[in-house]
Amino acid sequence: MDAQTLPTVGAYEAKTHFSQLLDRVARGERVVITRRGVPVAVLVPYRTRSQEEIAAAIEAIRAFQKGHSLGDDLTIRDLIEEGRL
Repeated sequence: MDAQTLPTVGAYEAKTHFSQLLDRVARGERVVITRRGVPVAVLVPYRTRSQEEIAAAIEAIRAFQKGHSLGDDLTIRDLIEEGRL
């Protein structure tokens, strides 16, 4: 769902009805906040990551590292010293 199809709320209305807006977001809704009709923010539900998701992400990074290298004689330190990182 892109920002154009999300419900919008003006900044003044968001400020005035913030508690109700938080209730909507807590139920999973995403809301675009506008200022003078121009989108300035998207209010989205907070979501924490489980330990399993974190472990899976770390494992995916490690698997990626095994299949990729900088080159036979290149190190991260070399790139930093050359100003490339």
